[in-house]
Amino acid sequence: MSDSNITEFTNPSSFILLGIPGLERAHVWISIPFCTMYIIAILGNFTILFIMKIEPSLHGPMYYFLCMLAITDLVLCTSTLPKMLSIFWFNSGEINFSACLIQMYFIHCASAMESGILVALALDRYVAICHPLRHSTILTNPVVAKIILAVVLRSGMVVLPYPFLVRQWPYCRTNIIPQPYCVHIAMVTLACADTRVSSYYGLFVIFFVMGLDGIFIAVSYTQILRAIFSLPTKDARLKTFETCGSHFFVILAFYIPSLFISLLYRFDQNVALHFHVLIANVYLLFPPMLNPIIYGVRTKQIRDRLLRLFTHKGA
Repeated sequence: MSDSNITEFTNPSSFILLGIPGLERAHVWISIPFCTMYIIAILGNFTILFIMKIEPSLHGPMYYFLCMLAITDLVLCTSTLPKMLSIFWFNSGEINFSACLIQMYFIHCASAMESGILVALALDRYVAICHPLRHSTILTNPVVAKIILAVVLRSGMVVLPYPFLVRQWPYCRTNIIPQPYCVHIAMVTLACADTRVSSYYGLFVIFFVMGLDGIFIAVSYTQILRAIFSLPTKDARLKTFETCGSHFFVILAFYIPSLFISLLYRFDQNVALHFHVLIANVYLLFPPMLNPIIYGVRTKQIRDRLLRLFTHKGA
């Protein structure tokens, strides 16, 4: 690392991403599971999109939301993994300041969008289970399109101030980011100014996006569980629960790691930096890899269409 990267300067033209600090010698080995997760995420989400495109019976509200989830997962993992792998394989840690801001925007925007899509899926499951006879009249295609547009606009607008706030701060300590991608909190901590505006806005985004979405999902599933347990037979309860089981597992896969990382940020005094960074990296890759597997295995319509596709090809 050159002296110019660690001595005092103002407003650098680029930043240096370190990968996994303290585990540089193991970067090649660490890249193997990350590359595998990325390949699974790419293949899985493209498969979901392909299956839903060719199967007319999957052209419904829930599946439109699943398409948006797959697209969001592709954006989330692709905005981080290529640069991460270039660091692991070629030690190519330098990133242009503007490119860093763009990467930061897409990471936070995709995360917020994924949270909003999970709310839309919870709404779809609520209507399907609590008001089954009115599902097709409530969630019409225009309504679904408006919900998707609202999720996209909310995510894009609420994250938009991030790059503008980060760009205005002077950087005179270091341009080294001790992780393999750019995020808001990592860049703000490098600034040599009073960054409370950025910190407060970051907390606002967390509560406005994750907090409100978590409340809406909790309310939806409270109503769903009440409806399920009011069914007369055990078989009916199990069958109805299976219709929203996939979505429930996806919610857990998204929110539990997010909660865990938030706790680490606030109580990480005794947590090694490399462990912290590894967990944060897994959080960005785990949902995009797991979501298509969960929906592909647990959703009967997708599973049956996928089996027919491979059976037909093998015949």
